[in-house]
Amino acid sequence: MIRLLFILLLCCGGANAQSPIYIGLDADMSAVAKEGGEAIRRGALIAIEDINNAGGVLGRPFELVVKDHRGNPARGIANMQQFAKLEGLVAVLGGVHTPVALKELPVIHENSLIYLDPWAAGTPIVDNGYEPNFVFRISVRDQEAGKVLVNHAKHRGAKRIALLLERTGWGRSNEKSMGLAASDLGLTIVETQWFNWGQQDMTEAVENIVSSGAQAILLVANAPEGAVAAQAILQNAEARNLPLISHWGLAGGAFVSRVGLPKLQELDLAVLQTYSFDEPTNPTLNAHVLERYRERFDSSTTANSMSGAVGTAHAFDLVHILAKAIKDAGTIDRTKVRAALENIEAHHGLVKHYRPPFTVSRHDALLAEDYILSTYNEQGHLIPIRK
Repeated sequence: MIRLLFILLLCCGGANAQSPIYIGLDADMSAVAKEGGEAIRRGALIAIEDINNAGGVLGRPFELVVKDHRGNPARGIANMQQFAKLEGLVAVLGGVHTPVALKELPVIHENSLIYLDPWAAGTPIVDNGYEPNFVFRISVRDQEAGKVLVNHAKHRGAKRIALLLERTGWGRSNEKSMGLAASDLGLTIVETQWFNWGQQDMTEAVENIVSSGAQAILLVANAPEGAVAAQAILQNAEARNLPLISHWGLAGGAFVSRVGLPKLQELDLAVLQTYSFDEPTNPTLNAHVLERYRERFDSSTTANSMSGAVGTAHAFDLVHILAKAIKDAGTIDRTKVRAALENIEAHHGLVKHYRPPFTVSRHDALLAEDYILSTYNEQGHLIPIRK
C-alpha cells in the first residue's frame, strides 16, 4: 500500500511538473482586423514551438489560449476576466485595437495580469497611470508615431497638413501626438476631419480637406475605413495628388482587396511600419522565422508578402522575452515576472537587439528611430520606402 501511494505521488508530481504555462491571446480573430489577430497568433506559435523544442520554461511547455474579442471592448473585458481565472496563466497578448485595450486596463491591473501588446499603438495603453504597471509593448507608440508621420509630410514638401482620424481613443491619441509634432517641426494643421467605425462615405471629409489647402493628408484608420478614405481620395481630382501618409491600421485587415490593386497604385501612399522581413536586422533569426512560417502556415510566403508581418514579428519577440523573464524570476508568479521584465539586460530579437527591452520607467520597447515607412508594390505587398 505504501509503495503504491509512493508511485501515485511520483506520477502526480511528474504530471504537475509538465503542466503547461499558459499565454493568452485576446484579439480580433474574426472581424475587421482578423488579419492582424492571426498574424499575432502565428508569431506567438512560432516562438512557443521554439521554446518548447528547447525544453520549455522551468521544465514546462508554453501553451497558447486564444479568445476572440471581435474588436468589441465588452468582449475584451469578458475575455480578460476569464483569463484571470485560468490557473497557470502568466501573460496575455493583446490585439490590434487601442479602444479595446484601453477598456481592459482596469481588469488587467485588478488581477495583476501581464499584458503584452504587439500591435495597439495608443500612448495611454502604456502610460496608463497604474502603479505597478502590468503593460509591456513591442509596437508603435502613437506619441512617437506622430513625429515620424509629420516628419515624412515635411520631407515631401508639405507645410500645411490635414488629419483624417477615426473617432476613437486611438484617433484622439494621434490627434494629440501629431499636433505636438507639427508644432515642433513647423507645420500647420489646417483641417481635422473625423469618421466613425463602419462609415461608408468620406466624400465630404475629403472635400473639406481639399478646400483647406492642405498639402498632405495624415490618416489614422483600420482597413475598412481606410479603404473608404482611399476611395474618396481617388474620386477627388485634387485630393488624389496629395501624399497620403497613414498609420499602420491599414496593414491589419483587407485594405488591399477592398481598394483593388489597380486603384492602389494610383495612390501616393506611405504606411507606418516597424519591421520588414525584406530588410532583416537579425538575418539568421529572420530566415528561421520565415522558414517556420512557410512550414506551418503558408508555403508561398516571401519576405515581403507576409500578411500583418509586424504583428508576427512583435509577438515572436514578446514571447521570447517573456520566457527569459520567467527563467530569471524562477517562477510564473505574475508579480515577480513583471518585475523581471523590467530588469532583462538585453535580448537579441527579430525586430532589434533590445538593450534593454524594458526598464522600470519605460515599458515601450520601440521608439521613433525604430519605425519605417513602407508602400504597397504592384502585388499589393508592403515594402520599405528606401531613403
